[in-house]
Amino acid sequence: MSSFLRPEALGALARWRGALISLGVIAAGAMIALASFGVTFWLGCAIAALGAVSLVAALQRMRFAGGSGGPGVVEIDEGAIGYFGPLGGGVIARSEMTALALDRTGRPAHWALSQPGQEDVMIPLTAAGADVLFDVFAALPGMRTERMLAEMRRSEPGRAILWRRPDADAPHLRLT
Repeated sequence: MSSFLRPEALGALARWRGALISLGVIAAGAMIALASFGVTFWLGCAIAALGAVSLVAALQRMRFAGGSGGPGVVEIDEGAIGYFGPLGGGVIARSEMTALALDRTGRPAHWALSQPGQEDVMIPLTAAGADVLFDVFAALPGMRTERMLAEMRRSEPGRAILWRRPDADAPHLRLT
């Protein structure tokens, strides 16, 4: 089938894949609901509602995609976010992360991940595998996904703090 479609069309289908599948689930749920009554009607409504939720998530994921062909590779392994680039990189534990910022001063723009005791890990938005960061960032407690997506679309240079751990500024007290 790959020889049947042009590479541009395959790329567009791959980009819209999640949204198209969600629309199919919504259509299937609506058909079930409209063609039945009773428990089956409510099952069709539930399927259509799940498809709508999935559609919103798929559209957000599409907006998150920053492009491709950038320097370096992003790898997620058991809660560790790793970036391996031609000029630098690093690994940061998601559980130890204290702040997330979007740094638009360079080309391309970079994610800046902070952890105490080490330099920020700077990850280009266009790095290979950077699209997997959406799920990691969305799972941060108190993260506002829509604000993150809006900041990605801005073009003014600067650094925007998108998330900070609530207890990051509090001093760590110990009994010794």
